[in-house]
Amino acid sequence: MADDPATNTLILCVLDGHGEHGDGVSAQFRDQLAMEMMSHPSWGSDIKRAAADAIAKVEHQVIRNFRIDTEFSGTTLSMAIIRGNKLIGVNIGDSRVILGLEKNGKLVAEEFTHDHKPDSPGEKERILAAGGRVFAVEYDDGIDGPPRVWLGHMDVPGLAMSRSLGDAVAHTAGVISDPEFTEKELDPSSDRVIVVATDGLWEFVDNDETIELLFPTPGPAEAVDCLVKEANARWMQEEQVIDDTTIIVAHLFDYKSSEE
Repeated sequence: MADDPATNTLILCVLDGHGEHGDGVSAQFRDQLAMEMMSHPSWGSDIKRAAADAIAKVEHQVIRNFRIDTEFSGTTLSMAIIRGNKLIGVNIGDSRVILGLEKNGKLVAEEFTHDHKPDSPGEKERILAAGGRVFAVEYDDGIDGPPRVWLGHMDVPGLAMSRSLGDAVAHTAGVISDPEFTEKELDPSSDRVIVVATDGLWEFVDNDETIELLFPTPGPAEAVDCLVKEANARWMQEEQVIDDTTIIVAHLFDYKSSEE
């Protein structure tokens, strides 16, 4: 998280590294991205351009860093940028930003960014056009896993997303690092909560459940604790392992939950 008082801007960002050096890729974005964005000449007038250029610049630095092998390692990125009442979503991969809107005294979920899955319309076509393949691997119990991206001639890398940062091998098969932007004008009369989280949450807890779970919590810190606890319990129930999970919850317009 970072804020820029000069432009009245708040940046909420989560990263989810994968592969042997995924922690190195995500750490470099964590440490450099916000500063690169805020120092961009277009930051004050064109947030999307500043964000896209800064993401590309940091990714280039990561790829050139000899200490980080990005052949089979990378990270997702999901970011909410709030400036005044304008909200901009920035997404690469399968982390996600959602909103909680108040309707008839209840909070309802609204998906704000959209996951980049290999079988999504447009994403799959691009991968196939680049010579890559998209298919799911059948596990020993006969259940298919998620659709994954593979090279045309070899069963690697098996990436379960169609956009990522790093992942040099996957990028030769049509995976790209271009951010997808969404934007809206926040409504002080209805927009109450924003959640930015990695797929450790979204794998087994959907948007509606997320908002239902956080609704009774007194504040953002308690909401994060509640969501992490629920996500961990479902991972243990479904997979007997727990995925790394990063969650940010922010209340909008001085929102106070019904339990406060």
